[in-house]
Amino acid sequence: MQKLLVEATAAVHAAATRVVRPAQTPTNAAQLFAALRANDDAVTEVLRPALLGALPGSQWTSDEHGSGPMPDGDWWVVDPVGGNMNAVQSMPDWNVGVSLVRAGRPTLAVLYAPVAGETFTATAGGGAFVNGVRLQVSAKTDLSMALTGTGQAKPSRDAAGAERVGAAIAAMMRHALYVQASVPVGHQLAQVAAGRMDVHWQFDNLRSHIAPVLLVQEAGGTVTDLDGKPWQLTSDGYLAAAPGVHAAAIEVLR
Repeated sequence: MQKLLVEATAAVHAAATRVVRPAQTPTNAAQLFAALRANDDAVTEVLRPALLGALPGSQWTSDEHGSGPMPDGDWWVVDPVGGNMNAVQSMPDWNVGVSLVRAGRPTLAVLYAPVAGETFTATAGGGAFVNGVRLQVSAKTDLSMALTGTGQAKPSRDAAGAERVGAAIAAMMRHALYVQASVPVGHQLAQVAAGRMDVHWQFDNLRSHIAPVLLVQEAGGTVTDLDGKPWQLTSDGYLAAAPGVHAAAIEVLR
């Protein structure tokens, strides 16, 4: 697994060099979506042969908005450019992330944030690291001192969904130190794993979140669904938090 992690990390680093930030910010939908597709395609062109070659017999999915159970076998789950919109608009918060799901369970994760120069890695049972330094979630026990966050897991103009997210943000603002609403989701989860943030929640549970969720778990965080049951690939949503504030945060979201 360690050899596979090294190969996956090298592939992610190489793929990230293919992300292009246009000289001028797109001004219409055609320009924007063309730039987004170009980045996804360029990263996939590097990652797919490298990862499939590193693990013969493995399979591939880059449906970052997919959800639900996964077939048996080894699957590379890839979000070609997490926060692609940020990259295209010359903002720094974007990453390239991959995870390996084996027999329906997250096994390996790599998330590389090029602008910050940080490479987050994890293997199931092997801990989580950033640039080779072991990660540990926050030791906070008081939600009123917690840095919390959420964000749009996928684009949506559903009114009921927007109201639910807004109500949750408002509720958390009354109890936590602050609430950050931003993308990409993987960036916030990596910050929870690093102990820089304390809580992240989502009402969606997408395959693009698998790698950063594994980072939080391997850094000692508590990850459950929104009823407090252990997180699964099939969970509807989740809360990833430092153990000392998890219970209080889930009560707020309820």
